Amino acid sequence: MTTANVTEPPPRRFQLRCALAYAAPIGVNGIMLPYFPVWLNSLHFSEFEIGIILAIPMIVRIIAAPVVGAIADRLQERTRVLFWSGGLSLLTAIALYFATDFWPVLLIYCLQAAVFAAYVPVVDSIAVSGVRRWGFQYGSLRVWGSVGFVAMSLLMGELIGLWGGGVLPTVASIAFATTLLAAYVAPRLGPARRNTSLSGVGRFKGLGAWGRVDLHLIMIGASIAQASHAMFYAFGAIHWQEQGFGGTQIGILWSTAVIAEILVFFASGVIARRLTPWTQMRIGCAAGVLRWVLFPMPFGFWGYFLLQSMHAFTFTFLHIGVQLKLVEMVQEDQESSMQGAYFFYNGAFLALATFVSGILYRHYGAASFPAMALAAVAGLLTIALAARLQPQRAGAGGNTVDPS
Repeated sequence: MTTANVTEPPPRRFQLRCALAYAAPIGVNGIMLPYFPVWLNSLHFSEFEIGIILAIPMIVRIIAAPVVGAIADRLQERTRVLFWSGGLSLLTAIALYFATDFWPVLLIYCLQAAVFAAYVPVVDSIAVSGVRRWGFQYGSLRVWGSVGFVAMSLLMGELIGLWGGGVLPTVASIAFATTLLAAYVAPRLGPARRNTSLSGVGRFKGLGAWGRVDLHLIMIGASIAQASHAMFYAFGAIHWQEQGFGGTQIGILWSTAVIAEILVFFASGVIARRLTPWTQMRIGCAAGVLRWVLFPMPFGFWGYFLLQSMHAFTFTFLHIGVQLKLVEMVQEDQESSMQGAYFFYNGAFLALATFVSGILYRHYGAASFPAMALAAVAGLLTIALAARLQPQRAGAGGNTVDPS
């Protein structure tokens, strides 16, 4: 999908610079998400303390992202947010060297969540501006974030195997330092542009994209469907252990999902020429229903390999579909705000689904996985409602709506 609408050339090496801007922060996530609990365990915190340290920053993160995104939209240059975010996050990573007690660790991790939350949404806003202005393919830019995640996860796993969980503050500090480098090389796009063809679209015209009910329903629907992954993230590895799979097999199955995601991002240009964003999101929701209904069945390794490959649809199709709709529906001067809002919806529904998953899995075990299919159905219905609420297209005589 291309939506180029300016004649000036893009910044030099725009794609390479966006690739680095994605790889650095999502590579940090590849360290912190899987292995921060390992470091906490090395400090001999209890399960309850680890749960609190992981849960409270999640709330901080989803509140901070839209706030900082709104600030980024008002700056002459969005990359300034990346410098502040990367620099302050680096300081919090260094501070972890000196934190060994519960309250200092909790405070530092909450600060890190607040200052780092908007980094990826702002990079998303820069990439989407490139799609809108010059017709770049979003997936070919975003894919390098997934590559960075896999590379850093594998590297961190090896380092922990050699030196234990105590190595995390050192590796995290180096990784956060790379986000400062990424902020330096990220494309400078200057002040946000306005597309007059989008002026006044939406029920609450004075609010711009914030007033578009259909846009919020798209983001909410996709976030609900994405939240269907919650039980898998929390209990998937436990379920596989109960099925008798070893650590290597479980690692392969986790990697399969990310590799499938990477392949779709690489092929996103071809896919976008054949499938509309609406169709991609619908396929993602439908695949989620099938994936979670089948998940508790004893398929064996290769059966789960195929189910994990469906991550290409249940995550990647949904994510790309939302981003392409943001290209179509959002003014550039609200891009970072909307990316922050999407981050908020994702985090809020994932947190809620994770809480519900814990209750269900405690009582029903693996038999509760199909409950996540209900989230995928709810997401699909919400996206369908958003499609129905799409405003009539200008210049179409009032007889047609945006293609769905």
